[in-house]
Amino acid sequence: MVLKMSDRLSTTLSALADPTRRAILARLALGEASVGELAEPFSLSVRAISKHVGVLEKAGLITRGRDAQKRPSTLDLARLREVNDWLEAYRRLWEDRFDNLQGVLKRISDETAK
Repeated sequence: MVLKMSDRLSTTLSALADPTRRAILARLALGEASVGELAEPFSLSVRAISKHVGVLEKAGLITRGRDAQKRPSTLDLARLREVNDWLEAYRRLWEDRFDNLQGVLKRISDETAK
């Protein structure tokens, strides 16, 4: 089943809402790691980290490979690009509004300076 962009975006944003998962992504930005390696800095069990990894994998934010007995996780940037593209439209909107506001404030300032 192919998810629509908005459904994927919702899944991605939901996965990113958790600080532990964001920390896992930050660690994977440095390179691949096993669940055990990902669990090291946390006071959570390997099983709990594995569940977080599963959520990230389901959201398409990471991929898991096979290396003998290990299943190293790696960061997959495609979904983060989708979030960035979605946010970019709003960033441009706000920048335009701030530019308009700046123009209004400059006109007011110029008029009061006369």
